[in-house]
Amino acid sequence: MEVNITVSTVKKGALVQLPPVLLAFYMILVLLGILGNAVVVCAVGEDMFRETRGARNSDMILVNMAFSSLMVSVMRNTLLIISDLGLKVTSSKNWCQFLMGIWMWLRSVNVWSTFFLSAFHYLTLRRLAPPIVNLTGTQGPPKTVVMGFGLIWSTSLLYSVPAFLFSTYGGENATETLMLVGTTTRPLLGCLWDFPSTSSGLVFATTSMVIHEIVPIVLMSGTNLSSLFILYTHGNKHPLTHNGQGTPAMHRVPAERRAAKVILALIILFITSWGANVVSVNYFNYNRGTSSTSLLVIARFSNSFFYAFSPMILAVGHRKLRTVIRSVITY
Repeated sequence: MEVNITVSTVKKGALVQLPPVLLAFYMILVLLGILGNAVVVCAVGEDMFRETRGARNSDMILVNMAFSSLMVSVMRNTLLIISDLGLKVTSSKNWCQFLMGIWMWLRSVNVWSTFFLSAFHYLTLRRLAPPIVNLTGTQGPPKTVVMGFGLIWSTSLLYSVPAFLFSTYGGENATETLMLVGTTTRPLLGCLWDFPSTSSGLVFATTSMVIHEIVPIVLMSGTNLSSLFILYTHGNKHPLTHNGQGTPAMHRVPAERRAAKVILALIILFITSWGANVVSVNYFNYNRGTSSTSLLVIARFSNSFFYAFSPMILAVGHRKLRTVIRSVITY
């Protein structure tokens, strides 16, 4: 994370005009993200509300993660498409403050929601025989899961407050004195940062990168690998060979192992998308060259890969989603 006083204009840097073919492909990616995550929210949400004994905790977490991905696709990526089509999206400081705040809020929620899914699965396995559904007979959702959602959304909103306060519209000839390289903090559509000082901006950039991107990525990777290790050891110690004997957790080992692999695929997709975006933008910022335009295109596409393909990965491990997608394809 460095201060750079020679960064060219935001409109030439953070926003690159895509050729028609790439724009069409990008529109397909964004459309997949919107439709796919909408299917997850509607299908899993409907199945969740139909449960007579209460909602499944894992389904609630899936809906929360898919909803955050859906909102990022709608509030951010669709605006990029509109701008690429030649329409002006932002033209004032107030709009930039609003959009930057919303982008940072939703992106941070999405990061921590992905970690929440991995952490929940790990804690489920650690309890060996956890309550998969709300067994009290009440229709209300589990308090711990709701508290987790509240913590994610509220702390992410608190984290995005600087975007509401210290962003502005740069105009055609503005230059950016501090380039923030994180996927949650990169300015777009002519919006840029306007911190009181370079040092305060650098502190925020470093803090946001570490706390809201690197830390959750490390945590989600650690919890998922721990889940796979637990399932591996349980599978070796307690093979299912006694026709129905054993604890309930032992009978769920195949299903839980499949869930762990699905979560692992989600994490790999997330890290790949995040890494390609950050590396491309950083290289562009500090090593301008003939490949600058290509790197910005890579950054644009990699930022949308997770939202576009995560619903397909979720469908592998969720029967209801597979049924809905199959019915849509064969309709």
